[in-house]
Amino acid sequence: MTRPGPRATRAKVLAYALRLPEAYLDHPWGEDVVKVHGKVFAFMGTADGADPGMSVKLSESREQALASPGATPAAYRLGRAGWVSVPFAGAPPLDVLEDWVEESYRLRAPKRLAARLDDG
Repeated sequence: MTRPGPRATRAKVLAYALRLPEAYLDHPWGEDVVKVHGKVFAFMGTADGADPGMSVKLSESREQALASPGATPAAYRLGRAGWVSVPFAGAPPLDVLEDWVEESYRLRAPKRLAARLDDG
């Protein structure tokens, strides 16, 4: 089975992020970001960007994500706060990327919303 390309991966990760409780798409700086209660939990770049990828805030999975091909601490000092930029070219499988999006969501969302993920 072939893996989806970077643009298809981006579309799938973005769709997953938007299914999380009260998540919504915003476009500051001309880029797609996914927010919950005004807080960004996934920077997605632009749909037509040259190198599709995402930046997410991680704690438990940070080192695993940084071991991904091309992954780096996020720019603009966000890396010091746990944000990791992961290109979709050569990225881990979709379920791992979705786990990282969920971890970022849990770190940024109000506790009552994050708890809804555990309720099934």
